[in-house]
Amino acid sequence: MMFVLLPLWTSVLVKCFAFTIILGREGIINSALSWAFDMKIQLPLVLNRIGALIGMTNYLIPLVVLPVLASLLAIDPAIYRAASIMGARPARIFWTVTIPMSLPGVFAGLLSIFVMSLGSFVVPALLGGSQDQMLSNLVDFYNRQVLSWSKASAISVFLLGMALVFAAPLALRRRHKL
Repeated sequence: MMFVLLPLWTSVLVKCFAFTIILGREGIINSALSWAFDMKIQLPLVLNRIGALIGMTNYLIPLVVLPVLASLLAIDPAIYRAASIMGARPARIFWTVTIPMSLPGVFAGLLSIFVMSLGSFVVPALLGGSQDQMLSNLVDFYNRQVLSWSKASAISVFLLGMALVFAAPLALRRRHKL
């Protein structure tokens, strides 16, 4: 649990700069690979899509783990005992009890990271390259550099629409369950 919460306690900016040190051409990973293979290795792990994916994964994983953990902890242990008494083996219990009962937490986690990734700005700006821009970076570009506020607002409305398209069905489903 501490390893899941630790990224939440650290600033996104600090984590991005730490990843530039870890993933850089002369960074820890390339230095370790160069030492292990006894040759100069310089993998491009930062300022491209790989760096942005690694940074975004580190930034968003706790937002998935916590709802899934909450849904797993909410499962009554008596259900597992009942399934085993009925003759189900552990693999069958996992697929027929654990997976279906943890799906609300999985969907909540996926929706939260989807919405958070739509508005993510710092991680792609620092770890991604200029070739891999996210829509939030384009909003900043059109707002501050090009001064085309109409394009920036159009992209913002598109981002809001994407969030609503994915969030509305889940909200409606929840309302009908209550």
